[in-house]
Amino acid sequence: MSQPIVLSEDHRDCLQEISNVAMGQAGDHLARLLDAFVILSIPHVAILSPSEIAMAVQTVDDQNVSGVCQGFIGGGISGESMLLFNDTSFIDLAKLMGYEDEVSATAEKEVLIDATNILVGALLRGIAEQMDIEFSFGPPAILGQHQELDKLLSSKHVRWNQALVIEVGYQIENYDVQCDLLVVITERSLHYLLNKLNYLLG
Repeated sequence: MSQPIVLSEDHRDCLQEISNVAMGQAGDHLARLLDAFVILSIPHVAILSPSEIAMAVQTVDDQNVSGVCQGFIGGGISGESMLLFNDTSFIDLAKLMGYEDEVSATAEKEVLIDATNILVGALLRGIAEQMDIEFSFGPPAILGQHQELDKLLSSKHVRWNQALVIEVGYQIENYDVQCDLLVVITERSLHYLLNKLNYLLG
């Protein structure tokens, strides 16, 4: 059985500051693309088990959600991102992203994938740039649509017992759009991540 992951306060603060800067860059990128004001939450950094993630999510408070996951790797660090949307977000999000027709099931998937490419790419590039590494990305994959959050994050989608999770919430002002972006770094990558943080902490 693996040892519990322990994150020092200095490491947590450093990673939260890195995430805050990257989140701001991603939010600015999204605001320019959508021509809308993006409301950002304070990033949360925590060691979580899969069952704890649903309780940690800040902005997705609707009963049913849809989600996309995307793997990344670079600098000895690997993990996956998960972008979770309230089901109520789709009509407004599709409108903001230029979808003019009725939002079909196929269009919903396209909206999810497009939003993932925008937000995940911008956030992780911002994190990587500050840590002087470069991430490669796998193709986005639909986790599920119109499901309860705990089912969406069920064991068939999750292959780890505990992980370092960075959680960021985004909302679009004057639109019913809110989402949570989770960056999950598993324990086998933690050594490389902590070495990077130690270097930054000097």
